[in-house]
This record gives sequence, C-alpha cells and structure tokens, in this order.
Amino acid sequence: MTLPTNFLSAIKLLIPENRLFTDPMTTLAYGTDASFYRLVPQLVIRVESEQEVVAVLKEAHKTQVAVTFRAAGTSLSGQASTDSVLVVLGDHWNGKDIRNDGLQIRLQPGVIGAQANKWLLPYGQKIGPDPASIDTCKIGGILANNASGMCCGTAQNSYSTIRDIRVVLADGTVLDTEQADSVEAFKQSHGELLERLAHLGQEVRANTTLADKIRHKYRLKNTTGLSINALVDYDDPIDILKHIMVGSEGILGFISAVTYNTVPEHPYKASAFIVFPDIETCCKAVPILKQQPVSAVELLDRRSLRSVENKPGLPEWVKTLSDNACALLIESRAASASLLSEQLKQIMASIQPFPMEQKIDFTQNPNEYGKLWAIRKGTFPAVGGVRKMGTSVIIEDVTFPIERLAEAANRLIELFEKHHYDEAILFGHALDGNLHFVFTQDFNNPEQVARYSAFMNDVTQLVAVDFGGALKAEHGTGRNMAPFVELEWGADAWQLMWDIKKLFDPKHILSPDVVLSKNKELHLQNLKPLPEADELVDRCMECGFCEPVCPAKDLTLSPRQRIVIWRDIQAKKRAGQNVDQLMEQYQYYGIDTCAATGLCSMRCPLEINTGALVKKLRAEAANHPKMANWLVNHFATGFKGVRFTLAVAAKGQAVLGTPMMENITHGLRKLTGNRLPRWSSAMPKAAKPLRFVPPATDNRPRVVYFTTCVSRMMGPAVRDFDQVPLVEKTKQLLVKAGYQVVLPEWVNSLCCGQPFDSKGYPEQALQKENELIGVLMETTRQGQDPVYIDTSSCSLHLIEAVKKRGVNLNVYDSVDFIHQFLLEKLDFHPLDENIALHITCSSRHLAENQAFIDIVRNCTTKQVVIPEDIYCCGFAGDKGFNTPELNAHSLRHLKEEVKHCKQGVSNSRTCEVGLSEHSGIDYRSIVYLLDSVTKEKKFSVPDTALQSWSLN
Repeated sequence: MTLPTNFLSAIKLLIPENRLFTDPMTTLAYGTDASFYRLVPQLVIRVESEQEVVAVLKEAHKTQVAVTFRAAGTSLSGQASTDSVLVVLGDHWNGKDIRNDGLQIRLQPGVIGAQANKWLLPYGQKIGPDPASIDTCKIGGILANNASGMCCGTAQNSYSTIRDIRVVLADGTVLDTEQADSVEAFKQSHGELLERLAHLGQEVRANTTLADKIRHKYRLKNTTGLSINALVDYDDPIDILKHIMVGSEGILGFISAVTYNTVPEHPYKASAFIVFPDIETCCKAVPILKQQPVSAVELLDRRSLRSVENKPGLPEWVKTLSDNACALLIESRAASASLLSEQLKQIMASIQPFPMEQKIDFTQNPNEYGKLWAIRKGTFPAVGGVRKMGTSVIIEDVTFPIERLAEAANRLIELFEKHHYDEAILFGHALDGNLHFVFTQDFNNPEQVARYSAFMNDVTQLVAVDFGGALKAEHGTGRNMAPFVELEWGADAWQLMWDIKKLFDPKHILSPDVVLSKNKELHLQNLKPLPEADELVDRCMECGFCEPVCPAKDLTLSPRQRIVIWRDIQAKKRAGQNVDQLMEQYQYYGIDTCAATGLCSMRCPLEINTGALVKKLRAEAANHPKMANWLVNHFATGFKGVRFTLAVAAKGQAVLGTPMMENITHGLRKLTGNRLPRWSSAMPKAAKPLRFVPPATDNRPRVVYFTTCVSRMMGPAVRDFDQVPLVEKTKQLLVKAGYQVVLPEWVNSLCCGQPFDSKGYPEQALQKENELIGVLMETTRQGQDPVYIDTSSCSLHLIEAVKKRGVNLNVYDSVDFIHQFLLEKLDFHPLDENIALHITCSSRHLAENQAFIDIVRNCTTKQVVIPEDIYCCGFAGDKGFNTPELNAHSLRHLKEEVKHCKQGVSNSRTCEVGLSEHSGIDYRSIVYLLDSVTKEKKFSVPDTALQSWSLN
C-alpha cells in the first residue's frame, strides 16, 4: 500500500529534504539490517531530535501510516524491517549524563553501548547489558530488545537495571518518568491508559496460574513477546509502563532516553577453558558452577570447537578431541587480586569431581584470556565464512531450564541431524540455559524454505512445549518468532499482550507484525536474498559491525550498504535489467566517497575489506593508464608540477589573504564542475626538494629514512607557527636520539606505490613498489639498517609488501620506530596542556594505537584527547581535495571535541590538512611535538651529523 499523499506532504514540511529518502537505492540500503528478512521502506526519515519524532508520529497517527524505528540495525530477528516508513537515528542522539559518581547514567538512544562503558570506566562501573554486538549496537536497540550477553544474565539486563525512561507514544505524547511534572501531565492526559495498566496488573496477579507462569518464564532469560512480568513485579502503573517498554521492540513507543543503574566493572578477571568428554557431563557441571563466583560460563559443543580449532590461541590438542567433547569457557571477576585468587581455587575445586578430557587453566593474562574469548566470539562468523555462497547464516537463541540443559542440547542436535543441518553448531551462555545454534539456510527455492519451516516447527515445539523454555532469550522476538509467541505463552498471555498493544497503539501503526502477529507464515515471508556479487564480499552477512568506523556513513553509504547495493546491481544484471541509472548513482555513493582504508575489515567478524572491492571497481574503470605510466617513469618531474601548484597557491594566499583566496578558489571549483581540487586555509606550502649527499661514516647506528612523496611535496601551511619542513624536523629528532640518518639516493623519484593502488592502477603500483624495495635493499646494506617511514599509509603499504615477498627489510612506521627506539634515548620536558591525537587508519591497521598514546603521554602532563567516534578522517589521500565533503562529514564533530586543546598530532600529512581545517587548531606530525619537548640524552652529537643530506 502506497503512503498517503497528505502524509508525505506534511512530512516534507516537517523534515528537511536532505533527510528524506524515497529513491530505490537509498531505501534498499537503509532498509537492510542484520536479519534474514528483506523489506524495502517506501520512505526513510533520518530524525535529529525528539521534536521531529513527535511530529512524525502525530502525522502517522493521524493518517494511520505504519512506522518502524531503527538504531544500529544489528538486530537479527527482523524487528527493524518495514515496507512502510523507517525512522532512523541521525547524528544528534548521543547525549549522556553521568550521575552519582557513575552509579547512574542517562543516555540517549544513539549512544553505542561500548561508548557508554568507556565513559563509565573511570568510575569502575558499566551498564548491565553486554550483548556481543556492544561495539556497534546502540542503547535504543539494547533497551528495546532487552538485549543481554555473556555475563549480564537476567540480574543485570535492561529490565533489571532501568531507573527511568523517556518515551514518545504512538500519538506523539512524551513521558519522562524521572520528571515529576511530566508524570503529572501524563496522568492528566493519559489517565485512562494508566488506570487500565493498573487494572491489568491486578487481574494478572489475581490469576495465580498465569502469574506463576509469568514468574517462572522470567526466571529464565526470556525476550519472547512483551515484558508482561512488569504486571506481576510492580503495581504502580508508571513503574509498569517503564518496564513494559523494555523489550517492546518499538511496538509501544519510541524510547528517547533512559537512565540506567550501573553495575561494577571489576578490574581483576581470569578465564579457563575446560573440555569434558561429552555434552551430558559438560551440562551437569553448569548448575555446580552457577553456585560459584563465576561471571560467565560459555558452552561450546564439538562442532563449534571444530569450526574454530585453527584459530590462534587454541592448542593443537583441540583438533584431536573426541567426537562428543564439549567445552566450557569460564570467567571469574573480582575487586582485588587476592579475592580473585581465592575464587579461582573455589571454582576449580567445585568441578574437580567431573572427568575432564583437556583444559587450559585459569589465566589472568589479558592477552591469553583475550584469545580464549576471541575463540568463543569467532564461532558465529566461522560458520558464515564457510557457507555456500547465496545462503544465509541464521542464529537462533533459546533458553532451557538449566537442570534439563544436557537433555535439551542433545535433542537439539537430533533435530539438526533430522533436518540435515550438518554444519550447525551449538554454543551459548550456559549459566542461563541460553543456547545459540547457528546454521546456514538456502532460501532460493521452495524445497529449502519448506525444510526451514519444518525445522522451525520442530524447534519451537521442543523448546516452548516439551521443555517449557523460551524461544527467544536475548535477540528479541522480531518477525521470525512472532508467529510462535502464542505457542510459547498460551492464549491468555498472548491475548494480554495484544491488549497492551492496543492500549498503547490503538491504530496499530508502530512496527506491525513485529513481536505480535496473527500471520502464522510470517517467518517464511520476505526472506532476504544474498546473491553473489564479488568473491571479495560474498561472505558478508550484512551484520553492520563495520558501520561505526566508516567516514561515509550517513553521508552516502556504509560498507554494509555498499555491499547490499552491489549485490542488487549484480542480481539485476543477471536478470537482464538495465542498471545504468543505478550504476551512475553508485559511482558517487558507493565508489567515489569510499575512503578505501579497510577499517571496516577490522570490525568485520569475517575480516571483509569493502575498500578492496572499491579499489577493484576503480581499477576496472581506470581510464588513464598512459598518464599513470608516464608518472611512474617521470615521478620527480610530475611532483615538480605539484610543488609548483602549491607554491602558487601559497603565494596567492599571502597576496590576497585567506578569505579572498577561499572565495576565488571556491568559485573556480564550482565553475569547473568540482574538477579543480578544493583549497583551504590549512593547505600546505610547497616543500623544497631534497638533495642527496653521501652519508658520513661514523660509529652511530644508521637508520634509512624514506621520506614519502607527500612529505617531499607538502611543507608546513602558511599559518603554521613552526615552518621547519617535516623531513628536516625528522632528521633533527633522529640525530638528537643518536642516529646517523641515511637518505636513499634518487629519493625524489621513489614512491611506495600506494597512491597508484588507491586510484586503481595496481600494475603501476607494483612497478614503483619493486623499484623502492630494490633501492632500500641497497641503502640498508641488504637489510642491516632499519627503514623509517614518515607517513602511516605508506608505511602500511610497504610493510605489507615486504611481508608478502619475504624480503629481509626491517620497515618501521614513524610511531613504531619512535616507541621502540627513541623514547628511552630522549630527555623529556612535557608541556602543560592537552594534546589532541588522531590515530590514522593505517596506524590502526599496524596496531599502533597504544604506542601512539604512550608517546603523546610522554609529551604532556595533561590529557591526551582522542575524539570519540572519529576513526577515519575521510581525507583518504587526495579525497580531502577532490571529494571534500567526505572529510567534512567525518570531522563534523571534531572542533567541539578538541576545543580545550591548543595543538593536535598525527602521522599523515594529508590527514593533518583536513584535521587542521575542521578543528580550528593546527595538527602536525608527532615528530614536531616530540622534538619540541625533548633534549639529547647521555651523548653528544658529532659535528658531521647534520651534513649527510640537506634541503635545497
């Protein structure tokens, strides 16, 4: 059914046009979540305030238009899918208010769960819910799904830790339960609703059979249906409302803020990995462990162990375990080291009577127990990584009474065998009787859909009827379990949920068919296709874990959305449809605005690099091979032209002044259809070319300094207070630390190849790469001397190239070299000011985060400020000049984040240009800061040290 014209007209007056999306590409992109359902919204609205939500809901209520809400889109059960109106959160939902020394925290729904925990860490607290997707999912989704995880159980989930809530109801009314005037106003306007809630509570508590059933069901982890336990746990209607909103998945209202009671984050923890000979023994140990001071007990059956047995961190003996083996990953936490030690002894003593096939004893080493937990978290993607292309990965989430866990687990395995899900694995949060099972499903033909239907019928009967368990423990009911809510709860409780739905949403406009549905075939409809598109991305499960680190997210497309649209384009091509218009749109949205840094691969459970796909598409479309070939062979000449352009621009700025220069260049860029690169006040001046001088011979250790093409091209900006070029500043620092600095001969002609690779010219990139490696081998005396590189992206490219070829070259990025070799050789006199730090994408790939922080901490007595949610600056080589909106979008919050800093540091000259422009402070290489706060230590510098090479 199409949306009413009067609704669309009203919405266009309420919401700016640039936040309304109706085109096929964007609605498909936003309409895709982590579930295996595909519904394409007719309209996507990106809202930026509660007032906008109120206005949208009032119009939807008036015109009876269905509305669905979405936060991060990591939900697995289809609760964030719609073919009507999808409301997604924009930028301005990240508010926080930490109260009472961290014992409470007020959060808006756009805050990522892990970010809330970072804010609380200094107080020794955290939020209770701990879903596996906490690095990506947002508070709105965590609360709306009553999501939990490995440690929180039922005692620390949102239902148990919520203090207050602010909601917008279907008619646009706002209630904030922590504000007395809001509560009083609500009692006046919605007294009948509150009276009815109170009456429902009385009826339920009087019905002892139903009340006892509810209490029993919620002793288990349970998110099937609505949180009707609120009706037996509370008698005040405001308390009932507050708690019934938890886990309501958007069908009762929009949650615009929540206040949590936080829980302790104990600093001491340890993990052990115990393998039992069979699943019965394993499950019988669980009730014993539940009585011990454990924070988590994760079960992994033999199939799940087999899926990850080649992962680093597990010993070789895992491959030799018996066919029926089953493991428990156990964690214990404590407030002190001594208490933890006592707990570990107590835990191991409690399970000593059980036969064990193998074990890894408790370890308190973060690296070691981190590897163990990475194994557990790798089980889900392990299945996804080996699935047949075109199939979906499905993860189901059920709860059994813990005393019957062994029997239930074996019955589940029998169902896998009965329905021929041979790849299915079983794991889960054993303390709560909460088991996840993962399998792959082909939805491309009726026979396979029928197999899935038969399997689901058997599973739901087994869980809900035979064992009296919960069909959903923590992933939310969504669309895929909505048809089975009545089976689990019975007619009385099911009708009670419908009564509540009608009370809050009488026109049934909020997320229809989510949680509650009378369509018994709903879970078999609108199944998502996953057509093959490219081997680089075909394994993508569309989970969305990649999205928080993408600089283009909400400007154009995120990595997940790029893959979704590319899949759609390839499917349409195979179907013989014309995709010219779609490809034209995708060129900008999917290709031109991708930074292609590969940060997405670091968040992806399957390490999929969407940037690699984009580079491949650029290579296929690259149409200037002659120019690329010329530049490869005349590199020094080409860069003379770039230096000349930078010199002219700097002269123009000096003569015309910054405001006029900006106006003129902006106008010229507009006249050329944005083909002229953008100029900004942070644009660097031309760097002077380097002149090679043979190195002096002395006894100091040698370091070969490969100064990258961007550093040889770009000097300081006109406004920089330190006008010494980076290459000279680096040389000063290295000499100060006691090194003899050697510059490769013909350095002005050298390039690592990274710029060519990024532009889609891999052959030319390889040619420059080969040339550089050859020169460096000679200059380093066949690898005797280390190589220092001053730009992180070039460091990463060359380090990977050297590793791939097995060449004997010790290549270091500037941060790694400084951290390993310079800190102890310098005398520090730190500044008394905050320093802003931007860790580049390449530094993140090189795992230099902590090293970078350590270096800056040595340079200041105050704070190292790392802006939140800025992972990639979006400058991406030259995109800051040619696609500046990407850089501007990524850094749109930077100025506010660094307002208490006087300077910033990084390790990429181009990134520093964009950072300086959008922050209001100067960002420079870490070398400048380090040189300014250090002096020589314990040795003198020979007079010849500064003569080995020079600037013209």
